[in-house]
Amino acid sequence: MRSYLSAAIIATSMLAGCSFDSIVGVVDPYRIDVRQGNYVDQDMMSQLKRGMTREQVRFVLGSPLVVDMFRRDRWDYVYRYKQGSGEAEQRVISVFFVDDLLDHVTGDVQGGSGEAAAPAERSRVIEIPPATDD
Repeated sequence: MRSYLSAAIIATSMLAGCSFDSIVGVVDPYRIDVRQGNYVDQDMMSQLKRGMTREQVRFVLGSPLVVDMFRRDRWDYVYRYKQGSGEAEQRVISVFFVDDLLDHVTGDVQGGSGEAAAPAERSRVIEIPPATDD
């Protein structure tokens, strides 16, 4: 009886130790796509014009995710998207005001040209054309 018990314990430990990684690799839980923050696309950026008020910028881009209490002239729009099994992608758009009017925008999305920028370039200043009186 003792030999059967020790053989069963050894066989179970060998089976569990050798096959644990393969079992975990096969059983992969479902992970949902997670979207966080403010989604800002190319169409939204192309609507921005230098000289717009804060309310007009808020209407176009939505409420900013981050408003720094020490720098009231800057709004940050942060967007993060992570596919369930993929890498996370993050975009950061910073909107700067002078005398409560839009001055310039920096970030990951270009304004007005129609093409999206590579996510690696984060310190680019986006030129915003001045508002025209229509």
